[in-house]
Amino acid sequence: MRIISAMDPHLMLALILVGVFAGVIGAMFGMGGGIIFIPVLTIVFGLSAGEAVAVSLVGIIASSVGAASSYVKCGKCNIRLGLLLAISTALGALLGATLAGILMDWVLLSIFACVLLYSSVNMLRSKERIIRPADDDQDPLVFAYTDDKGTRQRYKVENIGSGLAWSGGIGVLSSLTGVGGGSLQVPLMNSHMHIPIKVASATSNYMIGITAMAGVLVFFINGYVLLDYAASVAIGAFAGSMLGIFISGRVRSASLRKYLAFILIAVAASALLKAGGIL
Repeated sequence: MRIISAMDPHLMLALILVGVFAGVIGAMFGMGGGIIFIPVLTIVFGLSAGEAVAVSLVGIIASSVGAASSYVKCGKCNIRLGLLLAISTALGALLGATLAGILMDWVLLSIFACVLLYSSVNMLRSKERIIRPADDDQDPLVFAYTDDKGTRQRYKVENIGSGLAWSGGIGVLSSLTGVGGGSLQVPLMNSHMHIPIKVASATSNYMIGITAMAGVLVFFINGYVLLDYAASVAIGAFAGSMLGIFISGRVRSASLRKYLAFILIAVAASALLKAGGIL
């Protein structure tokens, strides 16, 4: 474990700003901040892949703590559904870890990119479909959330079985490729399970924090966590998550879907460049 007693103030400020930007993206779209942290920490700051992932996980936890706590308080986070999907995702991640080294990275990254592109095109072409149940519908898959206007809205989760199966697949891909599962989990919940986009983003933030905590413990034990880098990134990510929640509350759901689709395209492009050995 490397500790720098007196970090350069300019370096600290740069890391905090990176954390703020990643925290905003993570809080708004439920994607964590890995897509920002890892390339910036490796390319710009020169960290090794292991060190970058470890610091990134700390930033994701900070972003998740800030975002998830606020989303739970305002009634947007579906904790029950998040825990259920997290179990499936975790089992998939274990399978992915078992398969690591057997399958070629470029093939996995290419598949991941294709799935992202499909999800982004689907979100751009189709409108958000939310199943509004009747007031007397007592189905256990009927939930409610408080929208940005303070109104209580009911919605019904559909395709729960296939959603769990897809979550397991997302866990496999995220474990094999190192790309955060939130980039696929949010489109899955929104487009396939018909969960409102803001509920999907909030729930994904909650799930990401749980999985990141398990990962960072392993990295900490193995001495990969650079505490000074991690602390700076965490400060920025927590502040960024607060800003992301503020912005999200003022963006219409339809616009949020479009912004998310464009980010998915960017992540897919990054995955293809990595598959080609450019990144």
